[in-house]
Amino acid sequence: MEALIKVLFRFCFLLLLRVNSVLTQVEVPLSSTVERTALFDLRASLGIRARYWPRKSEPCGNWTGVECRNGRVAGINLSGLRRTRVGRKSPRFAIEALVNCTRLVSFNSSGFSLPGSIPDWLGQNLSALQVLDLRSSSVLGPIPPSIGSLNQLNRLLLSDNLITGIIPDSLRQLSSLSTLNLSHNRLTGSIPSSFSALSNLTVLDLSSNFLSGPIPPEFGSLSSLNYLNLSNNSLASSVPIQLANLSQLVDLHLGFNSLLGSLPSELGRLTRLKRLVIRNNDLGGNFPGNLIINLRDIIVLDISVNNFTGTLPDLSKFSNVSGVALNFSNNLFYGSVNSNISTFNLIDLSNNYLQGLDVHTGNRTFLSRNCFLRLPDQRSLNDCSTFYALTDVAFDGNPISPVQPPISKKNSSHLKYILAGVFGGLGVIIIVVMLLVLILKTCNKRSVSQRSANVEPVQEEGNTKDQNLSVDILSLTDSFKYEQMLQATSGFSDTNLIKHGHSGDIFSGRLEDGSVVVIKRIDMRSSRKDCYMTELELYSKGMHTRLVPLLGHCFEHETEKLMVYKYMPNRDLSNSLYRSTSLEDGGLQSLDWITRLKIATGAAEGLVYLHHECNPPLVHRDIQASSILLDDKYDVRLGSLSEVCAQGVDNNQNVITRLLRISSNTESTPSGSAPPICAYDVYCFGKVLLELVTGKLGISSSEDPSAKEWVDQTLTSINNYDKELVSKVVDQSLVIDDDLLDEVWAVAIVAKSCLNPKPAKRPQMAHILKALETPFRVVREEDFSSGRLRNNSSRRSWSAALFGSWRQSFSGSTNSQSQTNKDGNSGPKQSGRDNSQGSGNDRRLSSEIFPEPLDINDVERQDETR
Repeated sequence: MEALIKVLFRFCFLLLLRVNSVLTQVEVPLSSTVERTALFDLRASLGIRARYWPRKSEPCGNWTGVECRNGRVAGINLSGLRRTRVGRKSPRFAIEALVNCTRLVSFNSSGFSLPGSIPDWLGQNLSALQVLDLRSSSVLGPIPPSIGSLNQLNRLLLSDNLITGIIPDSLRQLSSLSTLNLSHNRLTGSIPSSFSALSNLTVLDLSSNFLSGPIPPEFGSLSSLNYLNLSNNSLASSVPIQLANLSQLVDLHLGFNSLLGSLPSELGRLTRLKRLVIRNNDLGGNFPGNLIINLRDIIVLDISVNNFTGTLPDLSKFSNVSGVALNFSNNLFYGSVNSNISTFNLIDLSNNYLQGLDVHTGNRTFLSRNCFLRLPDQRSLNDCSTFYALTDVAFDGNPISPVQPPISKKNSSHLKYILAGVFGGLGVIIIVVMLLVLILKTCNKRSVSQRSANVEPVQEEGNTKDQNLSVDILSLTDSFKYEQMLQATSGFSDTNLIKHGHSGDIFSGRLEDGSVVVIKRIDMRSSRKDCYMTELELYSKGMHTRLVPLLGHCFEHETEKLMVYKYMPNRDLSNSLYRSTSLEDGGLQSLDWITRLKIATGAAEGLVYLHHECNPPLVHRDIQASSILLDDKYDVRLGSLSEVCAQGVDNNQNVITRLLRISSNTESTPSGSAPPICAYDVYCFGKVLLELVTGKLGISSSEDPSAKEWVDQTLTSINNYDKELVSKVVDQSLVIDDDLLDEVWAVAIVAKSCLNPKPAKRPQMAHILKALETPFRVVREEDFSSGRLRNNSSRRSWSAALFGSWRQSFSGSTNSQSQTNKDGNSGPKQSGRDNSQGSGNDRRLSSEIFPEPLDINDVERQDETR
């Protein structure tokens, strides 16, 4: 009886707790008539859709993003809300109604467009505000000094806008501020040293602005700071030693700033530092070895593109090398590599002067452009010898040649005749080639000069159809003055340089109206004369949505041509596969699988346009991660279009090259000897798909034997009958469930079909695009083999073209042998067919590593006989 009473008592107690929890969650209705009116006015001025803020519902608890406390409006979150059609036509910073919401604690419009200036009254009337989040809201104009009056403000987030002017000194009054993010704007002037008064600051991000002057040494007093990002500015000064006092610092980003001098060894006191990025500066001298010893928790160390010199520090001092990513590339390091660098998560030592005979390398080890004697893609022996002559370190020199037996007089006599014949034959060949060059140069001179003249603003009469196409595209784009281009790029300064492209240098720039653009500078003295004509002819066929938009041109100078493109906020795939996380987390985060599949599909659409919608079919010839450009929504725009040419026609090759071309089965490349074919694009696209699946950067742009070896090894883990195998190569940073793993598996299979060593066996881009749009059809065999789908001829057609022979079954017995059909195709015994049917998770492992797709007609005939 006593036990029963205890049970009843416990039940009643838990019931009371539950009732109390429900009661506390019920929102108190909005009690302030003034605030209710303010919310309805805000609804009208911003054009919020009724589905989010229904007029006949109680705002507290029923309006999306509206939070109330004790019957008063405490928080408004516009992020993710959509406007009405009228609201979309005239968006503006119309939040005047908030002046009556005096107890507002949080206002968030992240991603919600509010074009206009921050009103001055915001800092005067909303004194209770603790969070102001206007990220990516199209905000214009300066930061009002009145913001400094918000003495309870804890987080101020204004990044990714068009804010101009200087940083107001009044922000030093925000004594409660913990997070300040003003990155990716157009702020000018110097960084206020008065920020040192923000004693509670933990996150400070001023990156990607136009700030100048030195880094304030006073920042060393921000004892609570754990994230500091000043990259992508013009802070042409030294790194202040006082930064070593930031004992709580976890992330320090100072890249792209033209910083001078040496790196202070005192930074070794930052024992909690996990990420140090100081790339693309002018820092020099020896790299402080104590940083390697003291920074025990470091996981990202990027000092690339500087002038550091001396011997490489002892990299074995890292406590957990398997989790460390190092980038020491593009410096002046020399000497031997004494550590085992193959165990690092990622290490890039390329473009230095390191030497050695035996270097252990791994899948994520990059050592090109050094002085290693037994590795490919190294500097010339003369370059290395000249450099080491200026140091006190001995150079390994030429590899030791094996000792040869003495040559007898008889053999020496034969050798003389052999050498005379060889050199005589070479002389004859050289003379013949020179004569051909002179003859053909004279014949082609007029046609080449005529094509170059087609792009001038004033055209002569008698232009051909192709010439008129170029004129048409020039008339549809803006014509810029050379002075405008100089001003937009700060005189083509290194600060604005994005990269060195195939046909010219790529710069970022800002036009007079404030719009950000990308400008390609083509030096006609070193580039192919008609490389820009290739792009103009392509754009003359139509501004396809999957090609990077061409905005304008500048052809004033004979020796220099400029082309202006739309700026892509997410750069390219090689830069965006791993992106920065939120300020609270720091570090890097890989793109999720949904976005990766979206990128793959978008790139495929661009290639489908070139291969199937253009007549004649066009070959891109430079498909890699760096040529897949991404806008703000990660929609793909294909770039690097200067190498595009018609299938079977190589614009880079003259008549002599075509006469002397040697046929082979190897891949055709822009610099190769075989005519370009669409199958080459398919092969390159397959490597891009592998990058998306595995997360391994640089595969699509590398021709190293090690990269090819990695691809071959990875393909052995991709089997169309065993999903679990692919999990060995999938990027470990991806978070995927079973359905998404099916998609990853399908894309891996598509990648493998693209990488078929036989060009004729590779699928067409149209079939690849359909496979990427519906990846489940690739791996779920029950869908493919159902009667309903067999009746769909178009479905069967593309599936057969891409996955014909993969659908052949294999005997469940390990001793089963494949039999050859009448058409010569290797197939399984019929007795094993039923055992292999079912879901994609219940497949038998194929006895072939990768069966080649059958011809479409062959597969359809097989379907009819089954």
